[in-house]
Amino acid sequence: MDVIYGLIPGMIILGLVGVGVFFWAARSGQFDDLEGEASRILMDEDLSPRKSAQQDGKEEAESGEKET
Repeated sequence: MDVIYGLIPGMIILGLVGVGVFFWAARSGQFDDLEGEASRILMDEDLSPRKSAQQDGKEEAESGEKET
């Protein structure tokens, strides 16, 4: 029973800290763009710039051969 006298104030303090962190995050703009971050993971960026440049060169060479 004596433990509860320490746990109740501890939980109240922990809850107030959590509410304070939430308000800090809301004021600093952490929740402004929820859709942008959610769709960023769906964008395909698997190719490195070096590989994509090599692949673009191959596509241009292939399209040049097909046109003639």
